[in-house]
Amino acid sequence: MKTLVPLVLLICFLGHISAAPFALSEQNDGCCQGHNRTAIPKARVAHVGMTPSDCRSKSIIITTVCNKKFCIDPDWVWAKTLLKQFKKPTSTKCPEKKV
Repeated sequence: MKTLVPLVLLICFLGHISAAPFALSEQNDGCCQGHNRTAIPKARVAHVGMTPSDCRSKSIIITTVCNKKFCIDPDWVWAKTLLKQFKKPTSTKCPEKKV
């Protein structure tokens, strides 16, 4: 059990290194240098959003639970569907208790 946490951190770190060609560009304040069509399992997705409006290249940015960011093709149907699912408003109303 003691080796589980370091193992998970190692996997996240190695995954972060391997995603470098598709990661966000540090120099462009959240803009992507390009995008790809890598389907990320929904269970691994923590956040989905768009690049800032002043970016030259528009992309859907997917952030994983390991805080790895991917620039995804905004015209890809899979990515559009995922973006819509994450944009759905969640109910802030608490369910009423039955007395």
